[in-house]
Amino acid sequence: MFNCRYFVLQNGSSSNSNTVPTPKVIIDQDSDPDATIVEVTLGDRLGDLLDTMSALRNLGLNVVKASVCLDSSGKHNKFAITKSSTGRKIDDPELLEAVRLTIINNMLEYHPEASSQLAMGATFGLEPPTEVVDVDIATHIEIYDDGPERSLLVVESADRPGLLVDLVKIIADINITVQSGEFDTEGLLAKAKFHVSYRGKPLIKALQQVLANSLRYFLRRPTTEDASF
Repeated sequence: MFNCRYFVLQNGSSSNSNTVPTPKVIIDQDSDPDATIVEVTLGDRLGDLLDTMSALRNLGLNVVKASVCLDSSGKHNKFAITKSSTGRKIDDPELLEAVRLTIINNMLEYHPEASSQLAMGATFGLEPPTEVVDVDIATHIEIYDDGPERSLLVVESADRPGLLVDLVKIIADINITVQSGEFDTEGLLAKAKFHVSYRGKPLIKALQQVLANSLRYFLRRPTTEDASF
């Protein structure tokens, strides 16, 4: 069940109408054991997103639940989605990235004013971002123990198409298992949280360092034609 807190917005708006709010897309694999939860926010500008639901179905997905929550930051559209073929949550990182890019592309089609607020604006939008993110400054990687069987990997960096797939691939290349996680697109940045383990145990310090160094090297290198998308 989606838990939403509701507030009355002053004058029917959560912000100055002349200010473009920061677009946010959250893909949550932790909250629901049976479905992938997707949340889309653009201040109070989003409609009912029936077009987004249709686009998700075109990817072979079912929207099993949808809700709209209104709070002080605006309107939050939440979808619980499953694969049509299995009735289960999405476990393929390439399909998760396709969901993310589909939603962002759809958002920019109906809200082109958000183009300059998203890193993806350079790819899908009419106007690329005016702000350039310093990758060295924006990149942060932290790893914590998260119980007796897993660790929590937290990654923040400049966003770009294919990033989710590439992160999961780098982790898998070190034989580390991704159990679940959350991937957030917030303006020009991407923020990921992955529950990871090595042979059913948390990552030891040496392996944490290897993983952090591998991710840091990848995220800080110039974008090449080898990107996934």
